[in-house]
Amino acid sequence: MFRTKTRLFRLDFLVYVAALLFLATLATPQTIDPFENGWTLDAEGSELNFMSIKKGDVAEDSRFATLSGLITEDGKAQIRVLMDSVDTHVDLRNVRMRFLFFESFKYPEALITAQLDPATLQDLHQTRRKMVEVPFTLDLHGVTVERSAEVAVALIDNDRVNVSTTKPIALKLADFNLEEGRQKLQEAAEVTIVPVGMVSFDFVFNRSSPGTRVATAEVTRVAAGGGASAALETKGAFDREACIGRFEILSRAGNIYFGAGSARLSAESVPLLENLYDVVSRCPDLKIEIAGHTDSDGSDAANLRLSELRAASVKEYLQGKGIPESRMLVVGYGEAQPLLENTSAANKARNRRIEFSALN
Repeated sequence: MFRTKTRLFRLDFLVYVAALLFLATLATPQTIDPFENGWTLDAEGSELNFMSIKKGDVAEDSRFATLSGLITEDGKAQIRVLMDSVDTHVDLRNVRMRFLFFESFKYPEALITAQLDPATLQDLHQTRRKMVEVPFTLDLHGVTVERSAEVAVALIDNDRVNVSTTKPIALKLADFNLEEGRQKLQEAAEVTIVPVGMVSFDFVFNRSSPGTRVATAEVTRVAAGGGASAALETKGAFDREACIGRFEILSRAGNIYFGAGSARLSAESVPLLENLYDVVSRCPDLKIEIAGHTDSDGSDAANLRLSELRAASVKEYLQGKGIPESRMLVVGYGEAQPLLENTSAANKARNRRIEFSALN
């Protein structure tokens, strides 16, 4: 009996000691170096959101689904955003945002960079949460802009930290050459859109293992792993409605270019043509019309012929990619169907276009 009690006492004592050691491990404070080993973004646990206002007072929340990022040992922070991963919660709205607004076929990524000051965060292991003003650089749509934002930095545990905006960041669309895209969106959706976007984020980072050096170049490899396939849409063939919607959006993109008076496709056209090929190949049951349009410069006969030749060049590009000729009908409308009056260079540029539509 006495021996049994002794064994039970020793067992209880060992359990007690193990519990104390476990709690002590949890309570171990973070090192005074806030960037020790570097940090890697937890993409699944992070969010980057933006709000747009349409029709005067209708707010729409959207997000980006594919992010990658890190903070190096010397406090260099970098977040890469795959623009094809824009998620508005509506399929064709996503497509409009990609092709008409962000032009993700030309500008596939946005990049946020910042240099964090280690001195400001050295007491984070004690305070657990701090408000910090962070200057940052945003590369978006081919434009680089410098801004500053107040963020909250919270230590979740020794190896996990949360960085989030304390209030939305207002970004003027004109600062990123997105005004033309806004106009295209307004015409496509037949709504008015406020020319300012409100951006917020909630990033979670995990500390890297000891001995693992986090370098800024590593985030490029993470982002490249997503690839263009990260676009949020169904895989395989589209249904008829999705095909027709995409043809209408691609017709509005205006990113198929020719030299003045020429039917030769320019190299700038390739990104959109590759996306056009992807859509056409995923609508295998549809025959499509490829229609050429011109402005009013030149004679009616010359414009009619030029519009036919330009539409034929697009057909030949798709045919060279493997789309059967029997699935494509080439039509030239010349200057007969302008989108806008041919009263300015900008209007004439809009009228020079290639449009796509389903025939069956």
